[in-house]
Amino acid sequence: MMDARETARAIWQAGVDAVGGYTATQAALGDLPKPDRILAVGKAAGAMAQAALDQFSGVPCLVVTKDGHGDGLPDDVHLIEASHPVPDARSLEGGRALREAVEAMGSDTHLLLLVSGGASSLAEDLMPGKTLDDLAALNRQLLSTGLDIGAMNAERRKISRIKGGGLLSGFSGTRADVLAISDVPGDDLMVIGSGIGALPDAPAFDAQARIIASNAHARAAAVQAAQGAGFDVLANEEALHNDLPTLATTLGPRLRDMPRGAMIFGGEPTVVLPENPGRGGRNQALALALAREIAGCDGLTLVVGGTDGTDGPTESAGGIVHGGIWGDGAAEALAAADSGSYLEQMDALLNTGPTGTNVMDLLVAIRR
Repeated sequence: MMDARETARAIWQAGVDAVGGYTATQAALGDLPKPDRILAVGKAAGAMAQAALDQFSGVPCLVVTKDGHGDGLPDDVHLIEASHPVPDARSLEGGRALREAVEAMGSDTHLLLLVSGGASSLAEDLMPGKTLDDLAALNRQLLSTGLDIGAMNAERRKISRIKGGGLLSGFSGTRADVLAISDVPGDDLMVIGSGIGALPDAPAFDAQARIIASNAHARAAAVQAAQGAGFDVLANEEALHNDLPTLATTLGPRLRDMPRGAMIFGGEPTVVLPENPGRGGRNQALALALAREIAGCDGLTLVVGGTDGTDGPTESAGGIVHGGIWGDGAAEALAAADSGSYLEQMDALLNTGPTGTNVMDLLVAIRR
């Protein structure tokens, strides 16, 4: 029999596996005609592109993704890996390559565009007069101010040639299919990747754009896994869209008082960072903040993690905590945005590696 930590993690992983980029893309391709070009951008781009290539062999393919997320792709794929969450020079290379690939497609051509979260940082082609320094400074500012993803991406679109429908505005072919994995509330294509897969106004080509995986899909799979493990599911909510301190104080009493069963939450917390933050991301911070709320509670285990397998500028996805995690040094680590260092000391980090998807964050709480 699995212990509580293993059980909670297995439920969390079931949610992530259900929205894997390969699985979701393979299911969505259906009877689509063979495209003339495949473009994939975002944290899940590698897995999505692989599914498309397995169905449409021999199609030229460009993938722009995060460092380490393109491993295993065929050698003939044009792969550009770039930085996330703060863009670098490779981000400009990726954005320019995407725009040039679209503009190079002639009339009577079919484009398959695969989009996932993370594209806001990973691919950019700037408006004239804007530089990489401007872009990096904007991203650092946005990441530290506690804005939600919609507000951040609205600011990013202002300096971009390819966001907000700009990329597909250069397409002169006859058909474009956009398949997107959503990492934003409301699953709005204008917000996912700052709208890199959004359709231009009144496109002059046949266009279809679909959301093929989302946080709701991940939560549904986690619910099914929890029920399969014998738990009554007490909550299934996209309830993590708030600032971190508010979330901790709101969710804390619900978790402390929950009877035997499971609670599943999704969304994306916001964090205001200090001037010199330590190690960690919003999921590690939320895990530690909730560890304070449930300190001393018996039989309660929480997994909090980014579904893409990373959390902020770290290689961990989040944390796995229980009533005994909070202790000396925890308060100082939380205040210094250094939750990752504390969780590592407590052997409480959630490490998954790249998952091939990105549908915001997932929290699983179980009580035996």
